[in-house]
Amino acid sequence: MTGCTQYKPIKTVENVDLNRFMGKWYVIANIPTFIETEAYNAIETYEIREDARIQTTFEFNKGSFDGEKIKYSPVGRVLDDTNAIWGMQFIWPFEADYRIIYLDKNYENTVIGRIKRDYVWLMSRNSQVDEKTYQEIVESIKLQGYDVNQLQRVPQSKR
Repeated sequence: MTGCTQYKPIKTVENVDLNRFMGKWYVIANIPTFIETEAYNAIETYEIREDARIQTTFEFNKGSFDGEKIKYSPVGRVLDDTNAIWGMQFIWPFEADYRIIYLDKNYENTVIGRIKRDYVWLMSRNSQVDEKTYQEIVESIKLQGYDVNQLQRVPQSKR
């Protein structure tokens, strides 16, 4: 196929315990998609459905902490044995590349990336991450080939 671009491989985590990964994640920083540029209090929640797909709820306030509540409900599908590579479907039949490229041993902080390195999401179980941990995770994002100068912190009210 002519015109196809080859991307350097991106390293995913070795294994993801899906049951531990499910639940609420606060988006701490990202290289945002067009729908996220004005996101405040962004939260992504995962739940395994009966058909083994992953029901995702992504919600945020638009423009401010009191802004309009926006909600999306894409569905994920695990694509490999490690559970670290997913297809995320916002609009049928298209699936977006979704890769778990960082996950600490306590399942407290994670990074979701894409092989194109166009978007990335640093998420935590807590609405705030201490600066040392934040910088360590940002360094791991940089080592994956991302331009971390594009990374933006997502405003989160302290909860």
